[in-house]
Amino acid sequence: MATIGVGMLGYAFMGKAHSNAYRKISYLTWPPPLEPKLVGIAGRDLDAVQEAADRYGFAYGTDDWRDLVGDESIGLFDNSGPNGLHAEPTIAAAQAGKHVICEKPLGRDATESYEIWQAVAATGVKHLCGFNYRFVPAMRLAREMIDAGELGEIRHFRARYLQDWGDDPSLTAWRFDPAVAGSGALGDLMTHAVDLARFLNGELTSVQGFAHTFLEGRQVDDAAEAAVTFENGSVGTLEATRFAHGHRNGFAWEINGTKGALAFDMERLNELLVFRNDGDRARGFRTVLVSEADHPFWEHWWPPGHIIGWGDTFVHELHHLLDAIANDTDVAPYGATFEDGYRASEICDAIVRSGETGTRQEIRFR
Repeated sequence: MATIGVGMLGYAFMGKAHSNAYRKISYLTWPPPLEPKLVGIAGRDLDAVQEAADRYGFAYGTDDWRDLVGDESIGLFDNSGPNGLHAEPTIAAAQAGKHVICEKPLGRDATESYEIWQAVAATGVKHLCGFNYRFVPAMRLAREMIDAGELGEIRHFRARYLQDWGDDPSLTAWRFDPAVAGSGALGDLMTHAVDLARFLNGELTSVQGFAHTFLEGRQVDDAAEAAVTFENGSVGTLEATRFAHGHRNGFAWEINGTKGALAFDMERLNELLVFRNDGDRARGFRTVLVSEADHPFWEHWWPPGHIIGWGDTFVHELHHLLDAIANDTDVAPYGATFEDGYRASEICDAIVRSGETGTRQEIRFR
């Protein structure tokens, strides 16, 4: 079986999620399109990264990501590091001929995201931006139903991403440093809402919104809100906050059309709510457990009703990238390319500009 060496930058939250997925791909998605071989992992703290290398199964750890870029046995560079380390390492890896995956947000703002996309695209390598929620089975099933016209003409899309952990003035992690993170809830959470809006309902054309900071002295936003319009004529709302007490990871959306509607809540990850406008409105939404053998991604998993978890979305995402590399197929439209990463950043920047100017912003892509 053909193998591909993996080099990873970042060993904490996302590094753990991605490492777990590579290990599962090797035996659960049998036979994988390429066998991922965990070669090297990089991070700032050498002792911690060497411990992570042993724990996750990498051959070595290093405190210099350039070691990974220069390692000829590595064919895929996985950037799971902080936002401020997305640009230089990812571009360097692509220019060294390595395929690349970079976690979202692609850059700290639209300009940096655009520069990363353009530089990497010019090399011809495969590139994927880490919007893993595209790879939730219920999300993909919703996309397939929408593409098949089952909802008719779309009129509304609404999404909210609610977490509660940010309401602590003592937090000093990199996510609260604007030089590293770029933004707060906007880049961390709103970017997911924007990407899912584009994935399910098409391109956005305008936004009116704002970003807001609640805690005095904090230098990144705690929440963001926007009213949006889409190319297909529908309208919508997007909300993201790290101050919604009672919500640990509450990513939810709903889409309404002339023939029906769909709704989803990440806290019930294996379920899709479906309403069909067939004359009996009293029935309301019905719950579909997305775990049947013919549902998206389920060929790799368990008998019907035996549900999967959040971490398994990365199995689907990375398997998709490996398949694109092995068979020279497109990452888009189901996977998010770096262009998708850039477009999400452009829309998030427009939300900020709208709040600063008090005006609706037309979306213009470079």
